[in-house]
Amino acid sequence: MASLKSIKKRIVSVKNTRQITKAMKMVSAAKLRRAQENVVAARPYAQKMGEVLQSLAGNLEGDLHPLLQKRDAKKLLLIVVTSDRGLCGGFNSNLCKAGERYIKEKQAEFEQISIMTVGRKGYEFLKNRHTVYKNFANMLAKPNYQAAAMLAQEVIEGYLAEEYDQVVMLFNSFRTVMSQDITFQQLLPIVPEEKAAADEAGVEYIYEPSVDDLLTEILPKNIEVQIFKAMLESVAGEHGARMTAMDSASKNASEMIGKLTLQYNRARQAAITTELMEIISGAESIKG
Repeated sequence: MASLKSIKKRIVSVKNTRQITKAMKMVSAAKLRRAQENVVAARPYAQKMGEVLQSLAGNLEGDLHPLLQKRDAKKLLLIVVTSDRGLCGGFNSNLCKAGERYIKEKQAEFEQISIMTVGRKGYEFLKNRHTVYKNFANMLAKPNYQAAAMLAQEVIEGYLAEEYDQVVMLFNSFRTVMSQDITFQQLLPIVPEEKAAADEAGVEYIYEPSVDDLLTEILPKNIEVQIFKAMLESVAGEHGARMTAMDSASKNASEMIGKLTLQYNRARQAAITTELMEIISGAESIKG
């Protein structure tokens, strides 16, 4: 049986760990509220921009804009959005494993698959398994539109230079505090809305200036907005996952403290009993 001193040390150590996990849970809970508000605010704008853009693309006549042109898909770019920090359960590993499965499925379809990572954890997971084209770390600590615009500009330039023919983004979409949805979103080329679907919707847009001029302005903006929304979704999901993981860790620590306390009391009782037996034996030997 372990000594009283070593058991007491373990109890103190687990109590200190529980204090840390409780503090991290509270910090994540505070950050989650703000992140959730940002996601809820960004979703309608991103969705409506996507709808308007699809409608614009569907009504385009003549030559298509370069970002709408569907080429023979030989080269794929997969953008994987993860967190920079850990201690959030399976938030990052589940996403990266889904990315690996997707790459294996698409290897027969594409001649070349490039990977771009946003977040340190995704890069660390994938760098030993695949060639990571580029990594953007420390962008999600405080996600801002300028960072999303910079990333979008790089993606657009690569697409126009025909470095890749299709761009897909993989990220955790925030659903609830307890769960996130692994989401694949095609960024480029943008798929135009079908005429039949547009007619059924019954919404007719008046374009001023021309559709071509609007597309030139809105297409890059849409890529920026979609990437920014994915960053916000990922951050909210990260805080939710960390809050859940730290809550579970705190409960496990409490259970361990209970077991160790019981073990400590038993060892202490055994030590007292042994000491009493020695005293009684000594007294009996003196009498004898």
